[in-house]
Amino acid sequence: MLAALPLPHPFASRSGDAVLRRATEADADAVIALLADDPISAARGDVASDEDRPAYERGLREILADPSNDLLVIELDGAVVGTLQLTSIPGMARRGARRLLVEAVRVRSDLRSSGIGSAVMQWVGDAAAPALGAAMVQLTSDAARTDAHRFYERLGYVGSHRGFKYTVPQR
Repeated sequence: MLAALPLPHPFASRSGDAVLRRATEADADAVIALLADDPISAARGDVASDEDRPAYERGLREILADPSNDLLVIELDGAVVGTLQLTSIPGMARRGARRLLVEAVRVRSDLRSSGIGSAVMQWVGDAAAPALGAAMVQLTSDAARTDAHRFYERLGYVGSHRGFKYTVPQR
């Protein structure tokens, strides 16, 4: 858990007043549903099956127990409608700059373009990164997510690098 994050964070969206807060184990079902609500995630196996629930619960517990990680959720009218993971990474490059990594950003499909994602990503840059001493915010986005790329670019993010992934064979 990133203890220095200024949470909870209330904000307004076109869909109403929302709050960004730290996830708890009770949020597991909602976060799993958000991952499954995304076609690219679903194609990778995030289909919210009961047999996968222990793996998700383990992942959530590990994130919340790690002082360099946090999983946040967005609540609107008492329902979890979004999520993102933040990781604070110390570094040597850029004169020892700390980076804030943003991963697995999801907003429920019927609420996309409501201003929720923009408000949360603005908070990441304006409040979370400074609170953690981060010199930059970075994220990766699947090459197929062209709408997401336009979204991040509109917020001032620059597509400056080419990312690579290696899937470790499961034995």
